[in-house]
Amino acid sequence: MKIVVIGGSGLIGSKVVKNLRELGYEVVPASPSLGVNTLTGEGLAEALRGAQIVVDVTNSPSFEDEAVMEFFVTSNKNLLAAEAVAGVSHHVALSVVGTERLLQSGYFRAKLAQEELIKASPIPYTIVRATQFFEFIGSIAYVATEGDIVRLPSALTQPIVSDDVAAVVTDFALGAPVNGIVDVAGPDQIGLDELVRQFLGANQDARQVITDENALYFGSVEVNDQSLVPNDSSARITTTRFHDWLNRSVTQGN
Repeated sequence: MKIVVIGGSGLIGSKVVKNLRELGYEVVPASPSLGVNTLTGEGLAEALRGAQIVVDVTNSPSFEDEAVMEFFVTSNKNLLAAEAVAGVSHHVALSVVGTERLLQSGYFRAKLAQEELIKASPIPYTIVRATQFFEFIGSIAYVATEGDIVRLPSALTQPIVSDDVAAVVTDFALGAPVNGIVDVAGPDQIGLDELVRQFLGANQDARQVITDENALYFGSVEVNDQSLVPNDSSARITTTRFHDWLNRSVTQGN
């Protein structure tokens, strides 16, 4: 069985490729650096020839509103059309928990547009929505920083490590299409402010986190305790705890 991983050289994609290869599957990683570009269509037909499963874990190179919408809409139209020609029987896409609750952001409007295109396609599909990655907590802090102060709300998050995301995506890719959305999250709920506070403290970062309920998530979205966590009791909950990952990452960094 041939599986194509679109975005196969990225953070999640490279892990999915590794997982599938270790299980003995024929895997083709695809990305612009490997000659496959979903935005232009370059190399797409060739990469998908003979594929039964396509896993799409791509992300837009730009988060500007128009650019990100163009990326997700055009890329997915090209990808789904090429899959239909190739006879692909399962399309798996990575999205974000709470997308429909975060539409103040152009990025999440684009992700929702991606999901709608997948649902409208005749190709059987599974959309895996993940919560925020541990690896991106530093980016949350960066966007929220003014001088030495980081302003964030106490809205609950349920972050997850990228290894666990890749493992879940791998599992769903090898299963029957859900023809719906599944949520995946880490085991612990924690306030966004406290999450970043612990991250900065562990990394001996002198910035001070101030709890500000009016502060915006990634500078553009109002969030509350329901915005960033799964609201589905059937969500897949993984096992890697934030404090364990943080301790390991700090130790390895030293």
